[in-house]
Amino acid sequence: MTEVPATAIVIDDDPAIREALGSLLRSVGFDVKLLASVDDFLKSGRPNGPTCLVLDVRLPGQSGLEFQRELSRRNIQLPIVFITGHGDIPMSVQAMKGGAIEFLTKPFREQDLLDAVHVGLARDRVWIENEKALAKLRASFESLTPREREVMAMVVIGRLNKQIAADLGVSEITVKVHRSQVMQKMHAKSLPELALMADKLKLEPGKPQGS
Repeated sequence: MTEVPATAIVIDDDPAIREALGSLLRSVGFDVKLLASVDDFLKSGRPNGPTCLVLDVRLPGQSGLEFQRELSRRNIQLPIVFITGHGDIPMSVQAMKGGAIEFLTKPFREQDLLDAVHVGLARDRVWIENEKALAKLRASFESLTPREREVMAMVVIGRLNKQIAADLGVSEITVKVHRSQVMQKMHAKSLPELALMADKLKLEPGKPQGS
């Protein structure tokens, strides 16, 4: 399977700076998109692979910091390296508290920018892999019957088979069958592993999710 290339997206309203940063990032092998505003980014959409934004703080329309806050509100994960010619300490603190990789004041060392983009892309790769794993886990959970989900929710909080049988009004043998099916469909090798899966799915203790 071919790995999707990493993309650095530069959003800066100064064409000369955009081109200079684009040349620098391409020189180390990144795919690069050059944009003049947040609005241009929203129109063009996010690439499929690992992505890092190199984002100017002051932009026409929505500012870089405003865009960072909007992404946070929407719970959208996107690594950001801020660049600015007009930075101050409160601004940098706000950016870093918002999860920015780095806050660089122009003129900055080229290597500092490259290092920050590498960190951002590495972080996005991990996030993408985690999302894929979670999607696979959700698909496994969706394959469970409503009764199997009930059993799973009880098993992971330590309920014994005979207790689950009494709770559900079924035989202990039936519970054992459901429990075996849950372990098989969830591809869980142990009860601790199944409990970890339930935690990742945010399955409420004793409550069957999605049934």
